[in-house]
Amino acid sequence: MPRAAILPLPLLAGAASALGFAPFDWWPLTLAGVAVIVALVDRAATVRGAALAGWLFGVGQFVVSLGWIATAFTYQAAMAAFMGWVTVVLLSMFLALYPGLAAGLARAWPGGRISRALVLAAAWMLTEWLRGHVLSGFAWNPLGAAWLPAGGIALAAAGIGALGLSGLMIIVGGAVAVTTADVRRSSRLNLFLASFLFLGIWAIGQTSTWLFPAPARLAGPLVHLIQPNIGQGEKYDDPALHVERYLALSRQAIGGEPHPQAITIWSESAVLDLVAEQPALRRHLASFLAPGDLLLFGGDALIRNADGTPALATNSLFVLDHDANLLGRYDKSHLVPLGEYVPARPLMTRLGLARLAPGGIDFLAGPGPRTLTLPGFPDAGIQICYEVIFPAAVVDEARRPAWIVNISNDAWFGAWGPPQHLAQARLRAIEEGLPIARVTPTGISAVIDAHGRIVTRIGPGVAETKSIRMPPPLPPTLFARFAHWTSFAFGAALLAGAFVLRRRI
Repeated sequence: MPRAAILPLPLLAGAASALGFAPFDWWPLTLAGVAVIVALVDRAATVRGAALAGWLFGVGQFVVSLGWIATAFTYQAAMAAFMGWVTVVLLSMFLALYPGLAAGLARAWPGGRISRALVLAAAWMLTEWLRGHVLSGFAWNPLGAAWLPAGGIALAAAGIGALGLSGLMIIVGGAVAVTTADVRRSSRLNLFLASFLFLGIWAIGQTSTWLFPAPARLAGPLVHLIQPNIGQGEKYDDPALHVERYLALSRQAIGGEPHPQAITIWSESAVLDLVAEQPALRRHLASFLAPGDLLLFGGDALIRNADGTPALATNSLFVLDHDANLLGRYDKSHLVPLGEYVPARPLMTRLGLARLAPGGIDFLAGPGPRTLTLPGFPDAGIQICYEVIFPAAVVDEARRPAWIVNISNDAWFGAWGPPQHLAQARLRAIEEGLPIARVTPTGISAVIDAHGRIVTRIGPGVAETKSIRMPPPLPPTLFARFAHWTSFAFGAALLAGAFVLRRRI
């Protein structure tokens, strides 16, 4: 087939594979797309040709799955809204360099079809790790996230992490590619091994609910999830009125007196006024709390110059008690470029690349994962917004919490971003063996158990509350104890298998 005729194929395969992510969850399309790219890499005449195929696959996948980013540009006035899609395409072209690199490395391997597929799986895991740590720092939608609706296969993340799930997707896709490539030349052993691998992984997923049943009784802290349905377009219109909406819903959730001791959780940036500097505001926020209750909510704090003028801000979660005391604070560590700070601000301002969020000062990054003491309740780990997408970076290793609180503002992200964000929170719950309480202003708010299952949720675009006791934590998983070393060990095992099988087709 002429090269020009082949070029659209990896692009289309990548686009189809993106439909395996939330909100569609059509994971067989991801598997089919992966099978196509495995076959194209194997058949590529050169390393450059394989890298191009991998890059085109990545472009197709990222443009489709990251289309929600364009919605953020409709909530600011610094740039035309159409620039959102320009940004999505340019970002996708850059992020696609990572799968392109994986495909090139696999094609450079001197082995046959099976061993090359194993190398591609290991290389894909490595480049996804690089995507989250080098240059981009954008670990959104690892390929393995498409396993979440596939009968519990995603539970393997407790051992090998989300990166390992991506490797599994390449392996199973490779099995499909191998068994359909050329049956006349494939040995019966190759066919048997590939089929056994596919059916074995599928069976593990199907039996996961037997191996890991949901707890019969939820015995953790009682939490009230408060979702006021305040959209990004109205967020700054009347902050005081929005606080009243949070308070009204919170009183509704708690009910009359007496009531069980509970934690009420509001979203990221729920309170826009400077709560740390306004005692009267703190007393007003605490007005619905009974003794022993706590309120966890998102807001900003200022770091001032010696003359009192604001220099920097922090995107923070505050812990407030019945007496209006601030008992704890967590500052967001992973900040959003152009959303919470402007790299090379003078140059970027001259170029017209202003922040997507209002304000003239940058946010300061916090120190990283931290466990907060919540008097009367189990200690909690805190993650703000997209911090939860980073494997092995959501829990303080020196002080393991009993659960995780993830507050976010997904009102920027259209219809596709929130369910993808929720899916990645589910992966963190599986990896760490910890339940997660997740709250956003417009949805999707949810409680996730330690196996990544959604126990309760508030859908997008509704004002609603949910009151539920948190599921119990699990003992530290293999991934929680050794972090990415388990993923790297899995990748090393794949490379060892590739070496052993290097002379097979």
